[in-house]
Amino acid sequence: MVNTYIENCIKDWTPTHAKLAEMVLDKNGTVPLSQRYRALFSLKGMGDDIAVQIIGEALANPADSELFKHEVAYCLGQMGNKAAIPALIEAMATESLHDMVRHEAAESLGALSDPSVIPELEKYVNSSCQPLAETCVLALEKIKFDHSAEVQSADPSPKDRAYASIDPAPATTATKSVDELKIILCNPEVGLWKRYRAMFALRDIGTEEAVLALAEGMETDKTSALFRHEIGFIFGEMQHPASVPALARILANSEEESMVRHEAAEALGSVATPEVNGILALYINDAEPVVRDSCIVALDMFEHETSGEFQYAVIPEDESVPKSAELIAA
Repeated sequence: MVNTYIENCIKDWTPTHAKLAEMVLDKNGTVPLSQRYRALFSLKGMGDDIAVQIIGEALANPADSELFKHEVAYCLGQMGNKAAIPALIEAMATESLHDMVRHEAAESLGALSDPSVIPELEKYVNSSCQPLAETCVLALEKIKFDHSAEVQSADPSPKDRAYASIDPAPATTATKSVDELKIILCNPEVGLWKRYRAMFALRDIGTEEAVLALAEGMETDKTSALFRHEIGFIFGEMQHPASVPALARILANSEEESMVRHEAAEALGSVATPEVNGILALYINDAEPVVRDSCIVALDMFEHETSGEFQYAVIPEDESVPKSAELIAA
C-alpha cells in the first residue's frame, strides 16, 4: 500500500528527505540496520511534517523488524510534532505488533501530551499486554501533569533539564537524597508513576551512587518489564561506566524479557567502555531477534562513541536523488 500523502508530495521533497526516506524505508532490503538507525535519527532531527510522514510510513510496514518499528515509534514522540498522532494511535491499537512497539507508541502519545488522545489511551489501561497497559497509565498521568498547574505545584518538575529527551515522567523534586529515592524506586508497592519520578531524579543526580541505586532497582524488580527496560534506557543516556556490570548481567540473562535485554544492549553500546565491544559480540547471534538486532545496533553505537564522530545521525550529501514513489511502496 502506498501512502497517498507522500506520493502526492514527493515531488516537493528536498534531496535530503528523499535520500533519508530511501534509507529508512529500505524498499529493497539492502540498507544495513545500523545505517537505517542513523538515517532515522536524521529525520527525527529535521522534525518537519515530511519527516513525520516518512517515519510514520516505516511504522506501518508489516515486514519491518520489531526493533526498528519500536525505535520509529520512539522518534515520533520525541519530535514534538502532533502530525504523528494518527500513526501512533494505529500502532498502539494493532495487536499483531510486538509489545514493545505498542508500548512505545503509547509512550510517544504521552510525550506529545495532547489531551485529545486521552480517550485512546484509556482504552488500553486494562489491556492484557502489561507493558502497554502500564505505559497508558503513565501517559495519562503525564498528560494530567503537563496540563494542570495544581498537580505540578505538589511536586514540580526540575527547573533545568539535564537531558534533551521528553521523559515519560518528570523527575521528582520533592525528594533529593539518593537513599530516599532508592527506597521509592525499589518498592513494588509504590505506584509506577512515583517510581518513575524517582528513577529520573536519580538519573539527573548522575553520581556513581545514583547509578548503583538504579542498577539495584533494575536487577531486583520482579513486577514490571517496562520499569526495568526504562532503567536500561536511562543508563544509555547517562553513559556511566558503573552501569556496565549490571547491564552485562541483564543482557546475559536469557530468562529476562526481550524488551529489557534489548535496552541493556543498546545502553552498553552508548556507554562504550573498552570491555563493551566483547560483551555485545557474544549476543549478535542470540536466539531472540530483538536482542540480536539490538547488539548489532549497539556495536555501531560503540563505534560511533569511540570514533570521535561529531554526531550519530547521517546527513546525506546535497545531491540529486531519484524521487520515485516506489520509495514508499510497502
